[in-house]
Amino acid sequence: MSVYNILFSPTGGVKKAADIFTEAFCAESTCIDLTQQTGDYASFSFAPQDICIVSVPSYGGRVPAIAVTRLARMKGNAARAILIAVYGNRDYDDTLVELQDTLTACGFSCIAAISAIAEHSIMRQFAAGRPDSEDEKELSVFARRIRSKMEDKTLSAPLTLPGKRPYQQYGGVPLKPQAGKSCIRCGLCAAECPVGAIDPSDPSCTDSQRCISCMRCITLCPQREQGSSHGRRSEAEKGLQRI
Repeated sequence: MSVYNILFSPTGGVKKAADIFTEAFCAESTCIDLTQQTGDYASFSFAPQDICIVSVPSYGGRVPAIAVTRLARMKGNAARAILIAVYGNRDYDDTLVELQDTLTACGFSCIAAISAIAEHSIMRQFAAGRPDSEDEKELSVFARRIRSKMEDKTLSAPLTLPGKRPYQQYGGVPLKPQAGKSCIRCGLCAAECPVGAIDPSDPSCTDSQRCISCMRCITLCPQREQGSSHGRRSEAEKGLQRI
């Protein structure tokens, strides 16, 4: 049996929650990062005895479309899946049922699901600093409880999860980060953008149609960390003030 920590975490909140859960669930796991532009996701083929912990953020109550696309390329082969929906605002709506449908369609057996809270990727004042120590305790308890039930063979598919089908519509976020005048053209944002929305030859250019407003570029920008008032951070924060 192998355990896989499969996650889509542009700004780190999902990863923090997923890592807490996975480390409490088992001592060793393999991480599969769904944010990688060039990942060969079709090459992943699991075995029935494998356990896949699949964690995604809730974007407007839905699974990010790019995460759905990349997960759909995998071959579940009846591997057992534990679903984690991470949200930082009011609710996760249809995220879990959409994740369940996505994984079931490519052959996974969904046996358990939880929701977790992490700091909002855009409006940082919501769920600031979470998951915190109390969240860590709860996630660890859930992980051990699910592991125990699996060993007792008291968990089985299908799951009945909160959410609606058809899923609610997601219209996207109008805020699209742009580089400011202090951009040093290091190219880090372009290299790490999950959807390739930033031009590597000119990081000041963002394809607003492709951008999913995940805020990874702002999180990684070295000018932001230096407290610059003119990098990608300031452009985003101007938009945040209008939300």
